[in-house]
Amino acid sequence: MKRSGLITTKIGMTRLYDDGGVAHPVTVLSVGDCAVIGNRTIEKNGYVANVLGMREAKAKHVAKPQAVAAEKAGVKPYRKVVEFRVSDDCVIPVGTPLAASHFVAGQFVDVQATSKGKGFQGAMKRHNFGGKEATHGVLKAHRSIGGTGMREWPGRVLKGKKMAGQMGNETVTVQNLKVFGVDDAENLIFVEGAVPGANGTFVLVVDAVKKEQKDLPVPTKMKVAEPAAEKAESAEQPAAETETEAVAE
Repeated sequence: MKRSGLITTKIGMTRLYDDGGVAHPVTVLSVGDCAVIGNRTIEKNGYVANVLGMREAKAKHVAKPQAVAAEKAGVKPYRKVVEFRVSDDCVIPVGTPLAASHFVAGQFVDVQATSKGKGFQGAMKRHNFGGKEATHGVLKAHRSIGGTGMREWPGRVLKGKKMAGQMGNETVTVQNLKVFGVDDAENLIFVEGAVPGANGTFVLVVDAVKKEQKDLPVPTKMKVAEPAAEKAESAEQPAAETETEAVAE
């Protein structure tokens, strides 16, 4: 079984307490308006996947091919669109809104996002180099990386040598983070530990591939709407009580 993941946005970090009063640092992820906007099939595409979208896009920001595809599928165009490969029993119908309850408290997940960009940085910050001595003859080279080409052999700088350069702004995956809890009312997921990226970054969340998962909703936990008859009864109930009190007086 391979379930679909979710597209979320990073809200920030906070702390939550368990039943024993122990504080846990958690990252808050919002599922928002994430929904299924398409499917991939073996017959047509050669593989099985759910296509998810999040955060409705303005018409002026949508390219014509994406706008036509969304119109044919009968869904809205979204800013973020991601495919998640799934097994045959985890295909979710197009148009299904997804909820935070797709994941359950206690399970483990893998998260992926774009890390914060830090610009051009030296080797000490970028690769944790030790640098040179602060004194003993060192002049204006305290944060230098030192020699790079070695001696007669190989007499050149090998490919992949750690040097100063662009730091951050790259795709980072963190595995085996525990889901501390889920807030169905606000559609939030609380994940223990840090998640890459700045606040507001899109974060992909999937079931952990290196952990055995049990008792997960397949293909997902659908949102159940309250029946109209029950809503009508609950709306009429206070009025009936008022009439009874008036008669008693």
